Amino acid sequence: MTQEDTPRTENRRLSRRSFLRGATALTAAGWVAGSAGGWVLRPNWAHAAGPIKMGIATDITGAIAPSGNANWQTAQFAVKAINDAGGIVGRPVELVLEDTASDPGVAVGNVRRLIQKHEVDVVFGGITSAMREAIKNPIVRRGKTLYIYPQLYEGQECTEHLYCTGPTPAQQCAELLPYLIKQGNKRFAMPSANYRWPQLLNKWARKVIEENGGEVVFEEYYPLDQLEYSATVAKIMNDNVDHVFNTVIPPGLQAFTKQLYEAGYHSKGGTLSCVYYDENSVNYVAARELEGVYSCLDFFHTVQDPHSQQLVADYNKMFPDTKYLFTAGSASTGMYRGIKLYEQAVIKTNGELARDAVSAAIDNVSIEQGPGGGAKMVPGTGHAAMNMYIAQSKGGKWDIISTADMVAPDECA
Repeated sequence: MTQEDTPRTENRRLSRRSFLRGATALTAAGWVAGSAGGWVLRPNWAHAAGPIKMGIATDITGAIAPSGNANWQTAQFAVKAINDAGGIVGRPVELVLEDTASDPGVAVGNVRRLIQKHEVDVVFGGITSAMREAIKNPIVRRGKTLYIYPQLYEGQECTEHLYCTGPTPAQQCAELLPYLIKQGNKRFAMPSANYRWPQLLNKWARKVIEENGGEVVFEEYYPLDQLEYSATVAKIMNDNVDHVFNTVIPPGLQAFTKQLYEAGYHSKGGTLSCVYYDENSVNYVAARELEGVYSCLDFFHTVQDPHSQQLVADYNKMFPDTKYLFTAGSASTGMYRGIKLYEQAVIKTNGELARDAVSAAIDNVSIEQGPGGGAKMVPGTGHAAMNMYIAQSKGGKWDIISTADMVAPDECA
């Protein structure tokens, strides 16, 4: 490395390469660069009243890009089907995309463009809770725009005009943790990224673990970009931990899982879970480190529901060469669910797009079919009931262990 090749310089180069890859993929999928910034995907037919504008704020670049790129593809997939069927109340949908760049500081300015320059009717997106916290005020309070957050998260988000269409702690952990304890896992470790999602999720998880006869041996928090975990791994190995409930996220995730695997934790019978792991996780973690891991999500590709299987097949046909799959842990299913619930809300308002009208309507809508099954907004909560699945990674696939139908979010009631 030369004097000029500092880590910061190298990060800029990586970001530049990531941006160019993202731009190439977007152009190939029919998006055009917007005159006011961002990217626009226009419908191929028009209406006198103009299109309904959906803003997508997601991570095209940065550490969370494998999930973010799956999100814009999912939005394009869902909207194409809507437009091909005649739009929403006869009007086509236009998509406007801004890169949140896995960086809340960058995201705020880009998201403001969706509101101020593109004048979108609704914003979908944000993956990490840190991102949601950064962009919700520019959208909901200052921007006075409806916001739909698609990712699984830690709960306690009760902001008016903000709707959550991914799973909550109650939906993910109420069945998973008791199941793990019944399998003989009594001593839990909680290695975690140091931000809102792990901090609040772990409080919920610790309570369930202790109520079901387990114990938390240690709970630790690390910077998101930490790459050295030898002390943590040694503690896991030396303290006879049965189960690692992992909430480390990229970019630190790759280093943690590699070091834990190479220390022999898996081969010595230790078990792990990570409630955002899905079929997209191979973009972050080596296949060997995923083997045997447990997760609990609203959808896996192995869910034997005909409509879900058709969605996966149609998505793969639309994006045949993509490595960014239609999955739950990456927020893709929440993105799809959110768009379809918004569609139902606008149908309910007979095409009225004002925030207050659509917000009142979406509070009590449902969809009969979707990834993993139907979903229903629980009135007065800003959250959705949905089917949930406990699964284990085996041989590159997620084996479904159990199913719970229309699990309540248990939030904001």
